[in-house]
Amino acid sequence: MLLVSIRVSDTIFRWNLRDFISISPLPKWLYKSRMRIKGRPFSICVSLFSSPNPNHILEPFSFSFSSPSRILFNSGILSSPLSGQFPSIRKVTSCKGNNLHSRNTMDGMGADGKTLPPETTDTSDHGQNPYIWSSPKAGQKIDIGKQIFCNRSLNMKNIVAVGFDMDYTLAQYKPETFESLAYVGTVRKLVYDLQYPSELLEWTFDWKYMVRGLVLDKKRGNILKMDRHKYVKVAYHGFREMSKEDKVATYGSTLTRDSFDEPDYALIDTLFSLAEAYLFAQLVDFKDNNPGKVLADYSQMYKDVRAAVDLCHRDGTLKQMVAKDPRRYINEDTSIVPMLEMIKDSGRATFLVTNSLWDYTNIVMNFLCGPITMNSCSAFHWLQYFNVVITGSAKPGFFHDENRANLFEVDPESGMLLNTDNGTPMPTVDTSLRLPLNIDKSCRVFQGGNVGHLHKLLSIESSSQVLYVGDHIYGDILRSKKVLGWRTMLVVPELEREVALLWELRDTRKQLQLLRNERDHIEDKIHHLKWSIRFDGMNADNEEDLIAEVDKLKSQSEQVRLNHQEAQRECHQMFHKVWGQLMKTGYQNSRFAHQVERFACLYTSQVTNLSMYSPNKYYRPREDFMPHEIDILAL
Repeated sequence: MLLVSIRVSDTIFRWNLRDFISISPLPKWLYKSRMRIKGRPFSICVSLFSSPNPNHILEPFSFSFSSPSRILFNSGILSSPLSGQFPSIRKVTSCKGNNLHSRNTMDGMGADGKTLPPETTDTSDHGQNPYIWSSPKAGQKIDIGKQIFCNRSLNMKNIVAVGFDMDYTLAQYKPETFESLAYVGTVRKLVYDLQYPSELLEWTFDWKYMVRGLVLDKKRGNILKMDRHKYVKVAYHGFREMSKEDKVATYGSTLTRDSFDEPDYALIDTLFSLAEAYLFAQLVDFKDNNPGKVLADYSQMYKDVRAAVDLCHRDGTLKQMVAKDPRRYINEDTSIVPMLEMIKDSGRATFLVTNSLWDYTNIVMNFLCGPITMNSCSAFHWLQYFNVVITGSAKPGFFHDENRANLFEVDPESGMLLNTDNGTPMPTVDTSLRLPLNIDKSCRVFQGGNVGHLHKLLSIESSSQVLYVGDHIYGDILRSKKVLGWRTMLVVPELEREVALLWELRDTRKQLQLLRNERDHIEDKIHHLKWSIRFDGMNADNEEDLIAEVDKLKSQSEQVRLNHQEAQRECHQMFHKVWGQLMKTGYQNSRFAHQVERFACLYTSQVTNLSMYSPNKYYRPREDFMPHEIDILAL
């Protein structure tokens, strides 16, 4: 039998190895001592030895750190998944007698205990080396791609509960694998269940082609990108770009403005919708190029694509594949646990509201937050980071208090649903029925219900005390903000690359503005000369000279226009070869950017960027400028 020994100063604690592995955080005495010893380094020596001879050490090693963290048994050594919260661990081996001793020391502390030169913390490593505000290295400048941007003032001191969506918020899926999986599953449903031509099975998916914020014209088979005023600026029929004349004839020459909403249009506002948008464009091209092979019109094709996607969800095609190998489809992020711990340590409640059911939620959250053990998918350690978990929430309907959906409590072990009266357990009629016990009473798991149930469970007195973090502009942010008045934070993974390119292209954008100014200046000259020719009365020679000058200026204006157009096209293609900058359409904010500005109090590239700021931070927006103020007041 293997035992584990931990030495803290002169005190030794021992566990059976099986019991030690099952401990997610360190024992309570060590966790609670964190505040007493915070800022003062202490040493813990961990050794593995066999019983009954505890003096026979199998693989001793030691390490020092200034705050406790979860310690897990993995691959023959003890490791800390939160070790990136502290300086990284280096391994030094030495031979003493016949025993091989492995010592893990921390950057910043040498093997002899002396301090090493400090290193700069890299906050742009996609969560593999977690950096949080409460760590000793806090206070460093945050990379612009990791910053949180503020639309409306938000004082975190007024927030008593922080909630999260799971899919595409805490769990960031890999587009090259997960969205491709969704695409292949949808194509197969179209062919085998909805009798589409078998040629579809040979199609491939370009997961980089579509972007969020697009609008599908179901009736015409067009894909549109609009500005914040709902003017169509970029339009494709399938994969064929529409000319300016076609765009104006279709969308700009009507007596009444189109709302571009359901049922005739579909909004591509989630990352999960990108695969179905790409497939719709492929079907449009296929129908146009192969008359008679697809009898459905464009609108019916879109309905069929949606039906195929729903079939993939209902029969579990997608989630079964993810459950078999989460690492293949979901990005690992070791910053999630430190972030959740910091929020809870600040005295706030945390909750999870997801449309996924309990079995899938448990697998995904265990992958993201649970200890890495042989049976990690059946463990429930991650529940300790939340006060309430609501699965099968059916958002956005969940956000309506008048929604009469029943609230059931979920037994994590069996998945059994238990009746509740607004969250209070109800006695069973059959007293012989043995009800399961909740594994972790500090976190209760539910299915269904509505926002009123959640407020009661968390003792929320005002909706403005809640900050909710999600990725869906409609399902998460718009409804929770517009209906409830919750404070909101939108996760926009594309933002990290976008702001990095904005920084690189800042000089190019200045040149574009200069070209616009030059064009305006030339056009003003032309208008003035034309006015003089028409009204100032002059002899024939002078008029001929002015006409020649006008022609020369027109030529200059056209050349500047072409230069500006080409430079702007190249600039936008740096962001995306087809759709350009996510948050812009030409010089106007895009429709997507307009929605972000209206409904998201905060927005950022990753949910874990919250961990880089104080949990009591006062987020303040920058000053708004109207066009008449910019040249005068903008710094």
